Amino acid sequence: MCSTTAHPHTNASSFNTLGIHHLGLSVPDIKQTAAFFIDQLHFKQVGEKPDYPAIFVSDGTVMLTLWQIKQHNKMVNFDRCHNVGLHHFALNVANLEQLQYIHQRLAKLDDVNIEFSPEPLGNLPIHHMMCTIPGGIRLELIA
Repeated sequence: MCSTTAHPHTNASSFNTLGIHHLGLSVPDIKQTAAFFIDQLHFKQVGEKPDYPAIFVSDGTVMLTLWQIKQHNKMVNFDRCHNVGLHHFALNVANLEQLQYIHQRLAKLDDVNIEFSPEPLGNLPIHHMMCTIPGGIRLELIA
């Protein structure tokens, strides 16, 4: 017979998640995608698993696991209107000035497609932009 022992100060039927531990992304070239996060968004490489292969990068809050796809000829590019799964992911930046600075940097890169420049998010007091980064992943940046 199996039994579970709850922590004395918690109720097993009442819990909260604590945010994303990591986000795993399959990409066609892990080195190119890792370089994007490291060079453009100042992430740090925090690990690697060469035999998988995978590279792990983090900004100190969010960790991304970048997984190398195996067969490029079988790769299917994401179509946000038809695919199930990750539509995009969003990263916070400190303020509108930083968002505009990052936008200017990314707009100069051949391997980044700016979907839309920084703009207000509805009637909220925040701005956002959307782009597709190396590896075909949609990234939203929010200030």
